[in-house]
Amino acid sequence: MPMLDVTINNRTYSIACGEGEEEHLRSLGQRVDEKVRQLLSSVGQLGDTRLLLMASMMLADEHMELSDQLEAKTRELAGFSEVKESVAGHRNKTEGVAADRLEAAAHRLEELAAGLA
Repeated sequence: MPMLDVTINNRTYSIACGEGEEEHLRSLGQRVDEKVRQLLSSVGQLGDTRLLLMASMMLADEHMELSDQLEAKTRELAGFSEVKESVAGHRNKTEGVAADRLEAAAHRLEELAAGLA
């Protein structure tokens, strides 16, 4: 199992990860470090544990907000699917009515043509 060094707030942590997950884990570490640096610039040095806790809470909040947005968009798309099905049903019905009327008109034209001959 590969070991990866991740630096957060100028401290290096060695973390084990699965084969091929190194780059993903490195990106996650950079994201956490960004949050810690945001906190440092707004509240100052609070100690590693508190900074990591607050950064984790900020990331969890972002995750929850994005999950809620995804759920709302999924519901919205489901609604569009229902509308699409309704429109398709209406279109099929309208096409059927139009086909019946065209057939009746063609039949009437054939009758008129036969009467002229």
